[in-house]
Amino acid sequence: MIRNIDLTALRSFVTVAETGGVTRAAQQLHLTQSAVSMQIKRLEEMLQLPLLDRAGRGVTLTAHGEQLLGYGRRILAVNDEAITRMMHDAFEGEVRLGVPTDIVYPHIPRILRQFDREFPRVKIHLVSSYTRQLKDLIESGDRDLILTTENHPSEGGEVLADEPLVWVGAPGGSAWRSRPLRLAFEQQCLFRPWAQEALDRAGIPWEMAVDTRATRTVEASVSADLAVHAMLKVATSPHLEPIQHGGVLPDLPSSKIVLYRARKAQGAPVDGLAEMLRQAYSGRLSLAAE
Repeated sequence: MIRNIDLTALRSFVTVAETGGVTRAAQQLHLTQSAVSMQIKRLEEMLQLPLLDRAGRGVTLTAHGEQLLGYGRRILAVNDEAITRMMHDAFEGEVRLGVPTDIVYPHIPRILRQFDREFPRVKIHLVSSYTRQLKDLIESGDRDLILTTENHPSEGGEVLADEPLVWVGAPGGSAWRSRPLRLAFEQQCLFRPWAQEALDRAGIPWEMAVDTRATRTVEASVSADLAVHAMLKVATSPHLEPIQHGGVLPDLPSSKIVLYRARKAQGAPVDGLAEMLRQAYSGRLSLAAE
């Protein structure tokens, strides 16, 4: 009787379950779709159990598959931790990461702490900027990994999350009731035209009360109840809060958070950081990072 699970096949199965499809899993694992499908079939044959329900559209786990997913995550986590711990002294250098200013919180500080524990001799060079500039940086080879906020990812982009955009203001503030509605945005903020267009469609007059290049200026103005802003709900800061406007303000679209990796960015530290980013936005970041 076989007593050892094929970890490569198990990783393919877990990735398919977490990404929702063989195509996405293949992209994430840098394998062909047929290779991923064959590994899962081999795992089913080894266990003599069906893991995926292939009758309908998309990927659905069987009851056995759901049970294996829990075990699989734990097995792979221990395997990856052991490999990293035993080999971390071999890794030195720098990983260059770019993140939009408005999604640095809440995940990036936790990721930086976890990365430092797992790769203590590798430095992260973090740049915080706008999506357009970050995409230029990775194209030029200046970044190894970047996150972006956008709704139409370019080729090679891996969507980590689709987050709602919300109106935010000062806690208990009333600036959202003023007309024209006073807005505060950075000049290159992607969400600025989205908010303006939503207000125009709703027939709500507005004025750009704070037009700046500095994130801190926007935060200070909004927290002082001088204007309102729009940001991803996941990134709302402690001194700002989503406005409970009861439908007075128009709904805003959502935005995808997308991961890009430079073509030449290779190695375990880059792999590790990319996986931490995936785990953070899927809610699977290790509690050890807290």
